[in-house]
Amino acid sequence: MARRKKSSPLEDFMELVALLPWWAGVGLALLLYLGLHHVAQQPAPVLRGDPTFISQMLWRSLAGAGQYLLPGLCLVSAGVSWFGRRQRQALVANVSANPTADALQGMSWQAFEQLVGEIFRQQGFQVLETGGGGPDGGVDLVLRRDGETHLVQCKQWRAFRVGVDVVRAHYGVMAARGAASGFVVTSGRFTDEARAFAEGRHVRLIDGPRLLGLIQQVQSAASPTPPVTATTPIQPTPPACPRCGQVMVRRVAQRGANAGKAFWGCTGYPACRGTLPLD
Repeated sequence: MARRKKSSPLEDFMELVALLPWWAGVGLALLLYLGLHHVAQQPAPVLRGDPTFISQMLWRSLAGAGQYLLPGLCLVSAGVSWFGRRQRQALVANVSANPTADALQGMSWQAFEQLVGEIFRQQGFQVLETGGGGPDGGVDLVLRRDGETHLVQCKQWRAFRVGVDVVRAHYGVMAARGAASGFVVTSGRFTDEARAFAEGRHVRLIDGPRLLGLIQQVQSAASPTPPVTATTPIQPTPPACPRCGQVMVRRVAQRGANAGKAFWGCTGYPACRGTLPLD
């Protein structure tokens, strides 16, 4: 999906500020107010014949209006940034609490891109959401870390497997833009041809089960660790699924002879139904 066209430079300005952390937007608002207020309070030029008279009056007028307008826009954008970050964190928490393929396939493509971006953000990347599908060549996220750029394409497909054409096209965009590596992330699966093409190249394929495993990992890392006391129960380490090797999560049987009993279930469910007893 292509991003909507912007209608004014002020909208561009607000969108750029919204990409910053909320506290950076607040700091920018303060700096703009102090700087523009200083210009607006300068004494008016006396000599009308001075060639700089018109330019000085123009700057004072612009600064007088801008000292309130631009900081106000920064504060609004900071609020948008704060709300967006909270929304993304809530997406990760919700999927982590319901680690099944339905949790990924039931969301919109916009929410899916936000979810993927937050996962990379919590792994230390700077994330720029481009809303791919337009002139950016289908790149949905641009990641930066340690001076290197990485490109991400998201495919929130419910019924189809991502084929080799998508991976090959993304690899071409990576080469054209000089990216260090790339990621193709889907809520579904990849074809064998796509996996074969990605092997040996700097393209990492992340399918639905793998994505759920990453969500579990980043959510566990983000959760505060409670202080350990003599009465604190020791939490078992999640094992690997004996069938597919994905991370397993604790679940409780809802029906059958084992209803109410806890067990380890594969994060790839329902594609993988691997289970282990919870000792």
